[in-house]
Amino acid sequence: MLIRSVSTKDVPSLTDIYNNYIENTIITFEEDSITSNEMAVRIDKVSHAHLPWLVLEEDGDVLGYAYAGNWHGRSAYRFTAEPTIYLAQEAKGKGQGKILYSSLIEELRKKGMKQLIGLIALPNAASVGLHESLGFKKAGEFKDVGFKFDQWISVGYWQLTL
Repeated sequence: MLIRSVSTKDVPSLTDIYNNYIENTIITFEEDSITSNEMAVRIDKVSHAHLPWLVLEEDGDVLGYAYAGNWHGRSAYRFTAEPTIYLAQEAKGKGQGKILYSSLIEELRKKGMKQLIGLIALPNAASVGLHESLGFKKAGEFKDVGFKFDQWISVGYWQLTL
């Protein structure tokens, strides 16, 4: 298992992983699949914000990725980030996500972040478990704020002080 910074060669694999979540889960509120070009734009945005985007690779295959975005655009939020993680189906439940997310958190710590705020579409026991195993605490919940696959979805906020 290798955790490394994202590269342009990863874009097709990352797009496939993310599109699976769009098409089959409530994990993301996006409803339309994205193109590789859109994924490349998103990677570039994170890069220009000087935030990490990490890739989990095993035997040459991309099995997941984790990155952080700015919590909000105003400068007073510059020490708060929103981390995100997505794993390929075959990587779930093996502990690799925790290793990847821990690596992201460490990179954010090195960059001087003070707060991390994870957003979780609910219900999602696996993501809640991951966040809480790494020290995140539930900070709040908005009920029925998203609508996807003909159902209302709540969003929970988990916060970690670094």
